[in-house]
Amino acid sequence: MRAINWLMTLAVMLATVSCIKKEPLNAECDIVAVTLPGDVLNRAPIIENDKVTLIVKNHINISDLAPEFELTPGATIVPPSGTARDFTDPQTYVVTSEDGEWSKTYTITVQSNNAINLKYGFEDVKLAKTSQGGSYDEFFDVSINETTNRKDTMFWASGNPGFALTNGTAGADSYPTFQTSDGYKGKCVEMITRLTGPWGAMVKKPLAAGNLFIGKFNVTIAVASPLQATQFGTPFTNIPRYFSGYYRYTPGEVYQKLNDAGKLETVEGKVDECNIYAVFFESTADMEWLDGSNVLSDDNPNIIAVARLSEEQRQSTPDWTYFRLPFVFRQGATIDPEKFANGRYSITVVMSSSIDGDYFAGAVGSTLLVDELEITCL
Repeated sequence: MRAINWLMTLAVMLATVSCIKKEPLNAECDIVAVTLPGDVLNRAPIIENDKVTLIVKNHINISDLAPEFELTPGATIVPPSGTARDFTDPQTYVVTSEDGEWSKTYTITVQSNNAINLKYGFEDVKLAKTSQGGSYDEFFDVSINETTNRKDTMFWASGNPGFALTNGTAGADSYPTFQTSDGYKGKCVEMITRLTGPWGAMVKKPLAAGNLFIGKFNVTIAVASPLQATQFGTPFTNIPRYFSGYYRYTPGEVYQKLNDAGKLETVEGKVDECNIYAVFFESTADMEWLDGSNVLSDDNPNIIAVARLSEEQRQSTPDWTYFRLPFVFRQGATIDPEKFANGRYSITVVMSSSIDGDYFAGAVGSTLLVDELEITCL
């Protein structure tokens, strides 16, 4: 009888153990952080959905770098973290989730301080796929570095990734920012102010202006902190003097703004305006980039010089119109030679179809086309 009781007890224990549910394996497959051995990075890595940009100091040999990666828990990366590779051309890495069900291919690009182009024709785009099956345009520029004879690619940023949260199944020309063939010369960028649909209205972000800028759009904070989501700037080792290009602008018919209830209301008599400007600024430890809350602030001590369309120029311009704007230095702003030599200055270019679009105000249908931008330096 004791043997039977013991066997029954053992059976119950085994049955109890077999019913304990294992913790599910992690399905995320993201790069969280990137480091490079030694004092080689000039700025913090720019990590986006499927690409990473590493900005290194000018003297660094990029043909033998061994980046180390922090991944989401349990994820693996191929090639392994710490593998030495030649980054003369962009390199790809594949991150696989802990559960093995998901993977993501990242493109890692290494740029030196002076890799930025100075002329932008907006001829090159790639389609960024959304998880729902749609796509939107990502603009980039390719230039030849005279020192290394290599191609440097700079990706432009826009609010398209945020718009994808409500427009994920649609095609590129339904987004606020996309490429069109109706350029001053060849193709160009077109920006249109659009409604964000039921989801956007629900989160009290009912309107999205078309925009394009040098920097990064942080989609993870776009809903909670929209002004901080636009992170402006890239290293720049020249002293800018003029900002020029061609543009066309047609404001939408009805100007609206966000009221206290989080809904759009018409503002009688007000006409929308576009915005095009460039800002040259110092990048510091507490302000590596500018954002929507401070990019044009009069009291921002990091801003060195600004080139911006005048109020008259920001109004309706139905035909292609040329502009050439001087960089106006802020009172008391100076360039420190040592900081300049160490690549501590940055530049951004910002364009928008509605001047107050970052506050969800503007006219639906406002349309801005821009082409053949150029930054002239000393």
